[in-house]
Amino acid sequence: MRFWRRLIHLLQKAFSDESFSKMLQSFEGFISKVLSIAMIFVILLAVYDLLLFLVTDVFTTEPYGRLGTALFTIFGLFLNVLIALEILENITAYLKHHAIQVELVIATSLVAVSRKIIILDLEKLAGLEVIALAFTVLSLAISYWLVRGVNRRSRHHDSND
Repeated sequence: MRFWRRLIHLLQKAFSDESFSKMLQSFEGFISKVLSIAMIFVILLAVYDLLLFLVTDVFTTEPYGRLGTALFTIFGLFLNVLIALEILENITAYLKHHAIQVELVIATSLVAVSRKIIILDLEKLAGLEVIALAFTVLSLAISYWLVRGVNRRSRHHDSND
C-alpha cells in the first residue's frame, strides 16, 4: 500500500503545474534546437542549389536571350536562401526570448511574397490572382507598419521609465 501512495505522490509532484511547465519548456527548447539544425541543413542545400544553377546553367551556356529567364531563377534561389535565413532567425529569436516575434514573422512573410512576385509569370496569371497577391502584400505591409509602430512606442516608453 505504501508503494502505491508513494507512486501517486511522485506522479502528482511530477505533474504539478510548475514541474509540468518546466518539462514543456525543455521540450520546446529541444524542438527549437532540432528545427535550427534542420534549417541550417536546408540553408546549405539552398546555397548548393544556387551555386549549382550558377555553374551549370549561367556560366556554361550562351547568355544571348537566355540570361533574362535565368535571372528570375537566380533571384528566386537567392530569395530562397534569404527566406531560410529569416526562418532560422525566427527560431533563434524564439530560443532567446521564448516568444514569437511577430514583426520578424511578418518581415519573413513579406520576403516570401516578394519572392513569389519576382518569379511570377504574369502572362499565366489571372487578374483575380494578381489582385489577391496585391491584397496580401498590402495587408502584410500594413501589419508590419502597425506592429513596428507598437514595438517602437513600447521601446520608447520603456526607455523613459
